[in-house]
Amino acid sequence: MKPAPEAHLLPATEADLPAIAELADVIWRAVYPGIVSTEQIEFMLARMYAPDTLRDDVRLRGILFYRLVVAGRLAGFAALGPTEAAAVWKLHKLYLEPELHGRRLGSQLLQHCESEARRLGARRLILAVNKRNARALKAYRRNGFTIAESVTAAIGGGFVMDDFIMAKDFKQDELE
Repeated sequence: MKPAPEAHLLPATEADLPAIAELADVIWRAVYPGIVSTEQIEFMLARMYAPDTLRDDVRLRGILFYRLVVAGRLAGFAALGPTEAAAVWKLHKLYLEPELHGRRLGSQLLQHCESEARRLGARRLILAVNKRNARALKAYRRNGFTIAESVTAAIGGGFVMDDFIMAKDFKQDELE
C-alpha cells in the first residue's frame, strides 16, 4: 500500500457543488464501466449530479457534503443526511479519484462521515452499494459495515439500482 498523501477534510458549500459534479463525472466514467452500462452511467450522472439536484439535496433534503482535498485539489467527496427513521443517517455518496484508491483515504473520508453522523445524533449509518461493486463492498466491510438487505429498485429510463443496503450500528460508548 502506498502511503497516504496529506489530505484535508472540509465541509462543502453550495459553491463547491459544481466541482463535486465534475469530479463525480470523472470518477463514475472510470469506476462504473463493467458494473453498470454506459447508458446507465450517463442517466445516473444526469439525474444525481445536475446542479439543481445537488442544490436541492442541500437545501431541501438536509444533505451535508464533505470535500477531500489532496495536494490542494478536490480528490474525493462524500454526502450524508438524515433518514425518516429516528437516529438513522444515510451515506448517500462517497467517491475518491481511482488513482488514490488503496491509500486509506476513502476510509478516512468514511470515518469522518461516521463521526459527523454520530455527532448529529445517529445511532446507525446506512448506505447503498451496487452488488457488483466488489471493491466498495470490501472497503465497507473492512470499515465495519454489514449487509442488512438486498434491494432492486426501478429508477426510471428502464434502469434499476441493484444494491445491498449496508449498515453500521454505533456502540453506546462511541456516542458519548
